[in-house]
Amino acid sequence: MLRPDVTAFFDQDTNTVSYVVTDPATRHCAIVDSVLDYNANAGRTSHSSAQRMVDHIEQNNLTVDWLLETHVHADHLSAAPWIQQQVGGQLAIGEHICTVQDTFGKVFNAGTEFARDGSQFDHLFKDGEHYKVGSIDARAIHTPGHTPACMSHVIGDAVFVGDTLFMPDYGTARCDFPGGDARTLYRSIQKLLVLPDQTRMFLCHDYLPDSRQSLIWETTVGEQRKHNIHVHEGTSEDDFVSMRETRDATLDMPRLILPSVQVNMRAGHLPAAEDNGVQYLKIPLNTLGAEQTTDEDRATNA
Repeated sequence: MLRPDVTAFFDQDTNTVSYVVTDPATRHCAIVDSVLDYNANAGRTSHSSAQRMVDHIEQNNLTVDWLLETHVHADHLSAAPWIQQQVGGQLAIGEHICTVQDTFGKVFNAGTEFARDGSQFDHLFKDGEHYKVGSIDARAIHTPGHTPACMSHVIGDAVFVGDTLFMPDYGTARCDFPGGDARTLYRSIQKLLVLPDQTRMFLCHDYLPDSRQSLIWETTVGEQRKHNIHVHEGTSEDDFVSMRETRDATLDMPRLILPSVQVNMRAGHLPAAEDNGVQYLKIPLNTLGAEQTTDEDRATNA
C-alpha cells in the first residue's frame, strides 16, 4: 500500500490539526480540515493559519486535488474556500451534509436563500466511494455519530478520522449536537477498527490530557483498538453509550460553535452581505445546549 507524506499544521487557538497529504510520486495532494482564523472578540477573520498551508504547497510545487472537510466542524471555521482561490482543488464533504444543512438551517433561520442540497461544495462523497490523491488510492467511509455527515478518509496507509476518535488517552467524540448519537458513533468506530493494525491514524484535535506533557495527533488503528479509554477491545455497545451519554451531559457547548457551524454549513463561505455591505453572523438565544449551570455545578460535572 502506498504511503503518502503527511504534513500537520496545528492551530493553537482551537486545538485543531490540519493536514496536507501528498503523493510523493506525483506531488499531488489533499488538504484536510483547514482553519480560518477568527477573532471572536472583534468579529474579524484572517488567513495566517491558512497561509502557512498555502506556503507549504507553493514551496513544494504541489498540485491540490482535494480540499476535504471531514464534517461540519463546531470548533473552528473552515478556510477551504480561501485556500481554493489560492491553489485550486475540489472542495468536498460527505453527502449527508444535506441533513446537517437542514437541521442548522432551521436553527439559524437561514431562509430560502440558503441551499440545503450540498451545492456549496464541489463534490459530495458517498459511503465507500473510491477516489485518488495523485496515484494513491483513497476511500471515503461514512462515520456518523458525532454529526450525521462525518466522513473518514483512507488515503494509502493513512486514515483521517476528523473528530470521531481522539488519541487513545483522550477517547472519543461527543454525540450531543443536533443529529448526533452515541450508539451510531460506536458502530462507526467499529468500521475504523477493522482497518489493518498498522494503519496510521491522524486526528483533528488534541486537547492534551493531564496524563502527558506534549501534543500528539498521530496514532495507529492497533493502538486505538488496544488502548482507547472509551472504546478499546471488549467495550460493549451499551457500556459505551452509557458512558458517552453521561459524559456528554456534563459538557458545555464549544466556544465557537455558533460562528463555526453557520459558516461551515456553507462550505466555509461567510453569509452574504446585507444591504449595508456588512456580513453578519447570527446568535440564536436559548436554543443549543442545556440551561446554564453554576460554576459549582460545572466543577462537580467535570
